[in-house]
Amino acid sequence: MLHSSRQSFQDALLCVVEIGNTNTSFAVFSGDECLEVRKVPSVILNGYEDVASQIAPILEKYPVLRDAALCSVVPSVSSVVFSFLRHHLAGQVLEVSSSIKLPFILRYESPDSFGADRIALCAQSSLLYPEEPVIALDIGTAITVDVLGSDRAYLGGLIMSGLDLMAKALSEHTARLPLVRMDLPDTLIGFSTSECIRNGIIWGCVSGLEGLLVKIKTLLIEEYKAKNIRVLATGGNAPLIAGMLACSPVLDKLAVLRGTRHLFTLNASASR
Repeated sequence: MLHSSRQSFQDALLCVVEIGNTNTSFAVFSGDECLEVRKVPSVILNGYEDVASQIAPILEKYPVLRDAALCSVVPSVSSVVFSFLRHHLAGQVLEVSSSIKLPFILRYESPDSFGADRIALCAQSSLLYPEEPVIALDIGTAITVDVLGSDRAYLGGLIMSGLDLMAKALSEHTARLPLVRMDLPDTLIGFSTSECIRNGIIWGCVSGLEGLLVKIKTLLIEEYKAKNIRVLATGGNAPLIAGMLACSPVLDKLAVLRGTRHLFTLNASASR
């Protein structure tokens, strides 16, 4: 009975909301298949009506939708979204946190401070590569690097500023440097101030990540006897950076959404 009920959760429609510092994504899954994703700037979600204007059309389009999962790093927005979903859906609403059932062993000094997006990405990593070590990259507003061992144990991570944060910091804390849009550099070195800023940030990020990946892989091999180390990349700037990395990571722009869906399946109540 438990198996058949869990299977029904895997097959049913699910609304998944990922609230990031920059953007919020509203997705609908049918089992493993993502039917659609709507992305909006998180800053526009200031209140209940703003949230309703984004979610109501999804509920109208999918009237049989009963359940939802929420992954958020912005508490002020997540509280409103969670309230709306609980009020308008007849089924279950799961919010990702370290207190729910996880498909990996989280060893962290303060589990409550481990971001929901990192939890979802680690969950997806463990689902994709259950018996292999994984280095999971989230290249967004911040850049996070999280490492799972082949036994699904969390081995540690790194957090650094993302591309746009670095560009914003240069612009806001200098007198004459402009705010520069991040896109693929044509050359290694620049021939204008804007090019020098863009190339410096992007190539600095690429070189930094490549160096870190080498060090982490060496650590995994020497201390954990790791083999077949996987690298998974997601996040708003992942399509730009992943293609520039020598290691050619697996790129999945929906990895956090997929991981959130996986966590819902693991934690959904057996009763319908």
